[in-house]
Amino acid sequence: MILETGIHNTSEIGRLRKVMLHRPGLELENLMPEYLERLLFDDIPYLKDAQREHDAFADCLRQQGVEVVYLADLVVQSLTGREVREDLIRQFLDESGITDHRSRELLEDYLERMDDREMVAAMMAGVRKDQLRGSGGRLGDYLANLEDGYPFAVDPMPNLYFTRDPFATIGTGVSIHKMHTPTRNRETLFGKFIFEHHPEYRNAPRWYDRGETSSLEGGDILVLSPEVLAVGISQRTREDSIDTLAEAVLSYDGTFRKVLAFNIPKTRSFMHLDTVFTMVDRDKFTVHPNILSSITVFVMELDENRKMKIRQEDGRLEDILKEHLHLDKVTLIPCGQGSEIDAAREQWSDGSNTLAIGPGEVVVYSRNHVTNRSLEEAGIRIHTIPSAELSRGRGGPRCMSMPLWRDDP
Repeated sequence: MILETGIHNTSEIGRLRKVMLHRPGLELENLMPEYLERLLFDDIPYLKDAQREHDAFADCLRQQGVEVVYLADLVVQSLTGREVREDLIRQFLDESGITDHRSRELLEDYLERMDDREMVAAMMAGVRKDQLRGSGGRLGDYLANLEDGYPFAVDPMPNLYFTRDPFATIGTGVSIHKMHTPTRNRETLFGKFIFEHHPEYRNAPRWYDRGETSSLEGGDILVLSPEVLAVGISQRTREDSIDTLAEAVLSYDGTFRKVLAFNIPKTRSFMHLDTVFTMVDRDKFTVHPNILSSITVFVMELDENRKMKIRQEDGRLEDILKEHLHLDKVTLIPCGQGSEIDAAREQWSDGSNTLAIGPGEVVVYSRNHVTNRSLEEAGIRIHTIPSAELSRGRGGPRCMSMPLWRDDP
């Protein structure tokens, strides 16, 4: 049950009331072995089973009283008039790099002939060149499909089911991100239209905008408490972005008092901060076993003159969390129970990427059974979901969810 409308997110563990998901669609059917690296995938999930698993995820959340809304529905509801729809088509084609006049003409005609829901689905799925042949009345339209060998007029967006990354809800506002790669940056266009035009969300304060020059991704943002925001300096989030975000969040007349910028390794296995640790209870966290020794954090606060001040702290993650969250004790739960083999295997399938739906209650992938046993032994209530296909995208339950409303912790 939603008590109010809009956005409210002041914690990783407050009771989850409303969440945005994206059910995998035909964008996964447009994955090809030759272009996996370009589209940031390691494998090709089987769509039918991926959808079945995702439906089980959504049902699990609903059974715990969470209202589930879908990205595509919110985008469709944001198309509040003819001008808004035309603007989305124009910006979509711009950001897809469609500069050739004839190609643009064909794509505009292809999208214009659809209703709103079909059009949004087509944008997400990508457009195969052979889908445009029926729109073309010129021989050149057919030859263009053969000359360069690339099968897509517009690339698919297979990463969309990881709704955590394109934008993040923080407090009562939102940051809409500039993604690290062009492949994913197009995803944030949908967030832009939601937060500019959707009747429920268009008035949300904006902490960061996708037009910035430096990358920021939602997997690097953890709302640790109503006063403390954590952001990862990672492979995909740059320090300049964190400066901008921290300035906006701390300057706003809200509750946040400090930003903790965690310096994490710039590698694929540490892609985002939420692959390093996630919060599962007020004093309990899952962790990547390779960061248990020491970590560097930069504490960002405003001084009495509202100017940013930064200090560096080096130490154990446990001690840093205790200090800044005012905890007497912190329990770190290592992925794979610390076993080199189990940790590597389950970290690969996002064993430490959990979604808290309340204090001490999380959603996890069933396949990470060693880590899941550790969570239960630590007193955490777990809800397991199937993940044989979803996990091929290299993201866990937290990655697949964007909280819109949580109760305060």
